[in-house]
Formats: sequence, structure tokens, C-alpha cells
Amino acid sequence: MSNDAPSQPIHIAKDALAGILGGALPGSVAAVDDPDVTSAVTGRLRGAGSGAGNDTLCRWLYDTFRANVPELQLAVLRFVPTLAGVYMCRVVSRKPLAGFEAMLLALYAAPAETVSLPNLANSSPYHDAKVLPKAKPAEVDVAVLSPPLEPHGTMRATRRARIVGVVLELYHGKLSRMPLSSKMDFCEFCIAWAGTHSKADGDDKPRLLPATDAAPDAEKWRRVPLPWELFQSVVRIVAHCLLGPSRSDELKAQAARATECLYWRATETMDAPALLAIRSLMRLSQTVEEPIPEPSFSGTIENMAELEAMRANILNTKN
Repeated sequence: MSNDAPSQPIHIAKDALAGILGGALPGSVAAVDDPDVTSAVTGRLRGAGSGAGNDTLCRWLYDTFRANVPELQLAVLRFVPTLAGVYMCRVVSRKPLAGFEAMLLALYAAPAETVSLPNLANSSPYHDAKVLPKAKPAEVDVAVLSPPLEPHGTMRATRRARIVGVVLELYHGKLSRMPLSSKMDFCEFCIAWAGTHSKADGDDKPRLLPATDAAPDAEKWRRVPLPWELFQSVVRIVAHCLLGPSRSDELKAQAARATECLYWRATETMDAPALLAIRSLMRLSQTVEEPIPEPSFSGTIENMAELEAMRANILNTKN
């Protein structure tokens, strides 16, 4: 097989995307941090009328992910926050979003990862057994890292949170390779999903953010239901943005704001698992932000000196 074979699907995907966006792409489709490609695709996904059944961009994302090219799949996962965010905000108004739903179902049906585990029935090579075991072929146990998912051909309202939560878990598995802009998009939609305010907003009204750099009459992102199946995936991603290795102060500030909004949302709904999870995250973030002071030994030294003086007085009294 030639070395150009793996890059052929990438070139095909780039040409197809260039035709959809109406111009040549200066960067690479497989580069998840390419600002020109990501801004163009994100803008189309946020635009009015996106996500319909005849949306060519959703069709491109669907075909690109199913091409089974790791670079292209990673590029598609970069847009999961926008896909899930716009879909969940619009679906409450019962708009036809067959394009978004087909893409989310394709991500939901991604194959589960498996790993081979050692058979504990076999003796360990690091100890000497008194009785030599009978020669028998070693058996290999295969474990599934993710549980089997219930197949879904349509996006039902009763299973919507479960499906989107699984998609976010898939995104969380590749979160360390996602660019900063993708994580910022997710935190933005988390604030909109929560539908509550934080101290950073400066008012008592819920803050529902529109699209970035949007016009004043742009679409407003709505408050959405957040059952535990969806909430736990959201908390994991926000925790990575807040406590992860990223050095971006902007991301940490946005993640802290999303955490506070999710906390007030959990307080309103009185969802015990959600409230426990988000409250633990808030306390952990406060512990990280406030450095633990270094122990001071000045008081110990003074106490030791006083004890030595008392000991000397006692010895002098006996003498």
C-alpha cells in the first residue's frame, strides 16, 4: 500500500468541505486547531436553518466520521460541543433537526473499545508453584470498556439525554486533544443549558448566551432539561476544563462560571446526585485555587526553647 493511501480520504474530505463552504480551504481539514476551518464550520452549524435533513454540512460530518480515519474522526469530534449545544437548545421548540440527529446517532453508535485481560486462573510467572500445573492452553479474557448500548434508529424524547450523554463521553475521551476553542464553546453552551446566572453576570436575570460575535438579533440559546444521564457527562468535561493541565486563564474562568451556573441549576431542581457532583467540583476548585500554606516551624522552635528552659530549671532545683 502506498503512503498516499491514508491521505487520500483527507483530501477528498477537504475538497467536499470546500464545496460546501463555497471556497478553497487554506488549512487542513484534519487539523482540529485550524482557526479558518473551525470558524467556518462552527458558523454554519450555529446559523439559522442548520441541522435540517438536507443540511449538506451535517451530511459531510456524517460521512467523514464514518470514513474510519482517526484524523478525520478527531476533526469531527471537535465540533461535538456545537452540535450538541445547538441541537439541545433548538429541539425544545420542536424544530425538524434530522441532520443533527443523524450525526448524533452516528457518534452514539461508535464501536465500543475492548481490552484483553490476563486470566487469573493461570499461575503467575513471578512465583514458584509447588505443584506444576497441567499444561493447558492459556485462555484470554476480553473485557468491554464501555457497556453495550441500546440501539436507536431515531432520536426519541425519552432517550435524548442518554444519547447526547454518550456522545459527550466520546468527546471527553479525546478531550486532551481538543483545541481551546472547542472547550470554550462547550462551557458557553453549559451556561446556556443551565439557564441560571452567576456572580460574574452582575444581574439577577438568567444569562443565555448567543453565538460568539453574533448580531444583536441572533438566536438565543435556551435552557434545556438536564437529567442525570446528561448532567454527569457535562460535569466531567467542565471539570477537565477547570482543573485540567490547560494554562488558559480564559478557559478556567469560563469553566468556573459554567460550574457556578450548573450548581444553581442543581439547587433549583434539587437533584441529589447532580448537586453532590457539582458541589464537590466547586469545593475542589476552591482548594486548587487557594494554595495550601507552607508549614511554619517558628512556633515549634519557640516551644522547644521554652521546654528546654523549663527542663533546666527543674534540674537546677534538684541540684
